[in-house]
Amino acid sequence: MEKREQIYEGKAKKVFLTDDPDLVIVDYKDDATAFNGLKKGTITGKGVINNKMSNLLMQKLEKAGIPTHFVEELSDRETLVKKVSIVPLEVIIRNIAAGSFSKNYGVKEGTPFEQPTIEFSYKNDDLGDPLINDYHALALKLATKDEIELIKKYAFAVNDYMKAYWKERGVILVDFKLEFGKTSDGTIVLADEISPDTCRFWDAKTMEKLDKDRFRRDMGGVEDAYNEIMGRLS
Repeated sequence: MEKREQIYEGKAKKVFLTDDPDLVIVDYKDDATAFNGLKKGTITGKGVINNKMSNLLMQKLEKAGIPTHFVEELSDRETLVKKVSIVPLEVIIRNIAAGSFSKNYGVKEGTPFEQPTIEFSYKNDDLGDPLINDYHALALKLATKDEIELIKKYAFAVNDYMKAYWKERGVILVDFKLEFGKTSDGTIVLADEISPDTCRFWDAKTMEKLDKDRFRRDMGGVEDAYNEIMGRLS
Protein backbone atom coordinates (compact mmCIF):
# COMPACT_ATOMS: atom_id res chain seq x y z
CA MET A 1 0.00 0.00 0.00
CA GLU A 2 1.58 3.26 -1.14
CA LYS A 3 1.27 6.23 1.21
CA ARG A 4 0.57 9.46 -0.68
CA GLU A 5 -0.09 13.09 0.21
CA GLN A 6 -1.57 14.26 3.51
CA ILE A 7 -5.21 15.34 3.17
CA TYR A 8 -6.06 16.21 6.78
CA GLU A 9 -4.48 17.06 10.11
CA GLY A 10 -6.62 17.25 13.22
CA LYS A 11 -5.91 17.64 16.92
CA ALA A 12 -4.74 14.05 17.36
CA LYS A 13 -4.27 12.51 13.91
CA LYS A 14 -3.07 13.00 10.35
CA VAL A 15 -4.69 11.32 7.35
CA PHE A 16 -2.92 10.35 4.12
CA LEU A 17 -4.24 9.17 0.76
CA THR A 18 -3.11 5.81 -0.63
CA ASP A 19 -3.03 4.29 -4.12
CA ASP A 20 -6.51 2.87 -3.36
CA PRO A 21 -9.22 5.60 -3.50
CA ASP A 22 -11.29 3.78 -0.86
CA LEU A 23 -8.48 3.46 1.71
CA VAL A 24 -6.50 6.03 3.73
CA ILE A 25 -3.73 5.87 6.32
CA VAL A 26 -4.29 7.40 9.76
CA ASP A 27 -1.19 8.52 11.68
CA TYR A 28 -1.70 9.09 15.43
CA LYS A 29 0.09 12.02 17.10
CA ASP A 30 1.18 12.64 20.71
CA ASP A 31 -0.42 16.11 20.65
CA ALA A 32 -3.11 16.64 23.27
CA THR A 33 -5.83 19.27 23.32
CA ALA A 34 -8.78 20.03 25.58
CA PHE A 35 -11.65 22.52 25.76
CA ASN A 36 -12.01 22.73 21.96
CA GLY A 37 -8.30 23.31 21.48
CA LEU A 38 -7.88 26.07 24.09
CA LYS A 39 -5.52 23.86 26.13
CA LYS A 40 -2.64 22.24 24.28
CA GLY A 41 0.14 19.88 25.30
CA THR A 42 1.88 16.59 24.59
CA ILE A 43 1.29 13.17 26.11
CA THR A 44 4.37 11.11 25.32
CA GLY A 45 3.48 7.78 23.71
CA LYS A 46 -0.22 8.63 23.42
CA GLY A 47 -0.30 8.12 19.66
CA VAL A 48 0.97 4.55 19.93
CA ILE A 49 -1.47 3.67 22.73
CA ASN A 50 -4.49 5.23 21.02
CA ASN A 51 -3.66 3.56 17.72
CA LYS A 52 -3.21 0.10 19.19
CA MET A 53 -6.17 0.33 21.58
CA SER A 54 -8.53 1.60 18.88
CA ASN A 55 -7.48 -1.15 16.50
CA LEU A 56 -7.87 -3.92 19.04
CA LEU A 57 -11.30 -2.72 20.20
CA MET A 58 -12.57 -2.10 16.66
CA GLN A 59 -11.62 -5.64 15.66
CA LYS A 60 -13.53 -6.97 18.67
CA LEU A 61 -16.54 -4.77 17.84
CA GLU A 62 -16.50 -6.02 14.21
CA LYS A 63 -16.79 -9.58 15.55
CA ALA A 64 -19.69 -8.39 17.71
CA GLY A 65 -21.53 -7.21 14.58
CA ILE A 66 -20.69 -3.49 14.54
CA PRO A 67 -19.11 -2.37 11.24
CA THR A 68 -16.00 -0.21 11.58
CA HIS A 69 -13.51 1.58 9.34
CA PHE A 70 -10.58 -0.62 10.48
CA VAL A 71 -8.63 -2.49 7.80
CA GLU A 72 -5.06 -3.18 9.00
CA GLU A 73 -2.54 -1.91 11.54
CA LEU A 74 0.57 -0.86 9.62
CA SER A 75 2.88 0.24 12.45
CA ASP A 76 2.83 1.52 16.03
CA ARG A 77 1.27 4.79 14.90
CA GLU A 78 -0.23 4.09 11.49
CA THR A 79 -3.37 2.21 10.50
CA LEU A 80 -5.04 1.56 7.16
CA VAL A 81 -8.75 2.39 7.29
CA LYS A 82 -11.69 2.71 4.92
CA LYS A 83 -12.05 6.23 3.58
CA VAL A 84 -15.26 7.70 4.96
CA SER A 85 -17.09 10.98 5.00
CA ILE A 86 -17.58 11.69 8.68
CA VAL A 87 -21.17 12.27 9.80
CA PRO A 88 -20.83 15.62 11.64
CA LEU A 89 -22.39 14.26 14.83
CA GLU A 90 -20.37 13.50 17.93
CA VAL A 91 -22.23 10.72 19.73
CA ILE A 92 -21.76 10.62 23.51
CA ILE A 93 -22.92 7.66 25.59
CA ARG A 94 -22.96 8.16 29.35
CA ASN A 95 -23.31 5.50 32.04
CA ILE A 96 -22.32 7.72 34.98
CA ALA A 97 -22.53 11.49 35.46
CA ALA A 98 -19.19 13.21 34.78
CA GLY A 99 -17.61 16.09 32.90
CA SER A 100 -19.95 18.43 31.05
CA PHE A 101 -23.06 16.48 32.11
CA SER A 102 -22.31 17.15 35.78
CA LYS A 103 -21.45 20.78 35.04
CA ASN A 104 -24.44 21.49 32.80
CA TYR A 105 -27.11 19.77 34.87
CA GLY A 106 -25.82 20.06 38.42
CA VAL A 107 -25.47 16.30 38.93
CA LYS A 108 -22.69 15.15 41.25
CA GLU A 109 -19.86 13.45 39.35
CA GLY A 110 -19.98 9.71 39.89
CA THR A 111 -23.80 9.47 40.03
CA PRO A 112 -24.77 6.31 38.10
CA PHE A 113 -27.71 6.38 35.67
CA GLU A 114 -30.48 3.78 35.73
CA GLN A 115 -29.89 3.36 32.00
CA PRO A 116 -27.31 4.79 29.59
CA THR A 117 -27.99 8.22 28.10
CA ILE A 118 -27.11 9.37 24.60
CA GLU A 119 -26.46 12.89 23.39
CA PHE A 120 -25.35 14.45 20.13
CA SER A 121 -23.02 17.37 19.52
CA TYR A 122 -22.83 19.16 16.18
CA LYS A 123 -19.25 18.55 15.10
CA ASN A 124 -18.25 22.13 14.35
CA ASP A 125 -15.20 23.71 16.04
CA ASP A 126 -16.22 27.26 15.09
CA LEU A 127 -19.49 26.84 17.00
CA GLY A 128 -17.89 24.97 19.93
CA ASP A 129 -19.55 21.61 19.12
CA PRO A 130 -22.98 22.56 20.53
CA LEU A 131 -25.39 19.97 21.91
CA ILE A 132 -28.22 19.19 19.50
CA ASN A 133 -31.10 16.73 19.28
CA ASP A 134 -32.40 14.46 16.50
CA TYR A 135 -34.65 17.19 15.11
CA HIS A 136 -31.77 19.66 14.89
CA ALA A 137 -29.67 17.03 13.10
CA LEU A 138 -32.45 16.48 10.57
CA ALA A 139 -33.02 20.22 10.10
CA LEU A 140 -29.28 20.73 9.50
CA LYS A 141 -29.28 17.73 7.12
CA LEU A 142 -26.41 16.12 9.05
CA ALA A 143 -27.96 12.67 8.58
CA THR A 144 -31.24 11.06 7.61
CA LYS A 145 -33.71 9.73 10.18
CA ASP A 146 -32.76 6.13 9.33
CA GLU A 147 -29.06 6.95 9.64
CA ILE A 148 -29.60 8.58 13.05
CA GLU A 149 -31.53 5.55 14.30
CA LEU A 150 -28.81 3.19 13.02
CA ILE A 151 -26.10 5.31 14.68
CA LYS A 152 -28.02 5.15 17.98
CA LYS A 153 -28.39 1.38 17.66
CA TYR A 154 -24.67 0.94 17.01
CA ALA A 155 -23.69 3.35 19.80
CA PHE A 156 -25.70 1.49 22.44
CA ALA A 157 -24.34 -1.83 21.14
CA VAL A 158 -20.78 -0.48 21.49
CA ASN A 159 -21.63 0.53 25.05
CA ASP A 160 -23.01 -2.90 25.95
CA TYR A 161 -19.91 -4.63 24.60
CA MET A 162 -17.39 -2.19 26.07
CA LYS A 163 -18.96 -2.01 29.53
CA ALA A 164 -18.72 -5.78 29.89
CA TYR A 165 -15.23 -5.90 28.35
CA TRP A 166 -13.78 -3.28 30.69
CA LYS A 167 -15.59 -4.61 33.75
CA GLU A 168 -13.68 -7.89 33.33
CA ARG A 169 -10.49 -5.80 33.47
CA GLY A 170 -11.37 -3.90 36.64
CA VAL A 171 -12.35 -0.72 34.80
CA ILE A 172 -15.58 1.28 34.88
CA LEU A 173 -16.61 2.75 31.51
CA VAL A 174 -18.04 6.10 32.62
CA ASP A 175 -18.76 7.65 29.23
CA PHE A 176 -17.30 7.92 25.74
CA LYS A 177 -17.54 9.74 22.41
CA LEU A 178 -17.99 8.02 19.07
CA GLU A 179 -17.91 9.23 15.50
CA PHE A 180 -19.42 7.49 12.50
CA GLY A 181 -18.69 7.81 8.80
CA LYS A 182 -20.13 6.77 5.46
CA THR A 183 -18.10 4.69 3.02
CA SER A 184 -18.21 5.30 -0.73
CA ASP A 185 -21.30 3.07 -1.03
CA GLY A 186 -23.12 4.90 1.79
CA THR A 187 -22.61 2.28 4.49
CA ILE A 188 -22.51 3.72 8.04
CA VAL A 189 -19.45 2.49 9.97
CA LEU A 190 -17.82 3.30 13.30
CA ALA A 191 -14.83 5.59 12.61
CA ASP A 192 -12.35 7.84 14.45
CA GLU A 193 -10.94 6.12 17.58
CA ILE A 194 -11.71 4.47 20.92
CA SER A 195 -9.05 5.48 23.42
CA PRO A 196 -8.33 7.29 26.71
CA ASP A 197 -8.73 10.47 24.62
CA THR A 198 -12.36 9.66 23.84
CA CYS A 199 -13.46 7.55 26.85
CA ARG A 200 -13.60 8.10 30.61
CA PHE A 201 -12.10 5.08 32.36
CA TRP A 202 -12.10 4.76 36.17
CA ASP A 203 -10.36 2.03 38.13
CA ALA A 204 -13.18 -0.06 39.64
CA LYS A 205 -11.52 -0.29 43.09
CA THR A 206 -9.82 3.08 43.58
CA MET A 207 -11.96 5.23 41.22
CA GLU A 208 -8.66 6.59 39.89
CA LYS A 209 -9.05 8.32 36.53
CA LEU A 210 -7.21 6.49 33.73
CA ASP A 211 -7.95 8.84 30.83
CA LYS A 212 -7.56 12.32 29.36
CA ASP A 213 -9.25 13.96 32.36
CA ARG A 214 -5.83 13.82 34.04
CA PHE A 215 -4.59 16.18 31.29
CA ARG A 216 -7.74 18.34 31.23
CA ARG A 217 -7.67 18.86 35.00
CA ASP A 218 -3.90 19.12 35.51
CA MET A 219 -3.96 16.05 37.76
CA GLY A 220 -0.52 14.77 36.72
CA GLY A 221 0.35 11.16 35.97
CA VAL A 222 -1.13 11.39 32.48
CA GLU A 223 1.36 9.08 30.74
CA ASP A 224 1.12 6.60 33.64
CA ALA A 225 -2.67 6.51 33.32
CA TYR A 226 -2.52 5.88 29.55
CA ASN A 227 0.03 3.12 30.06
CA GLU A 228 -2.04 1.59 32.86
CA ILE A 229 -5.22 1.41 30.79
CA MET A 230 -3.26 0.01 27.85
CA GLY A 231 -1.88 -2.66 30.16
CA ARG A 232 -5.41 -3.82 30.98
CA LEU A 233 -6.13 -4.66 27.32
CA SER A 234 -6.04 -8.24 26.11
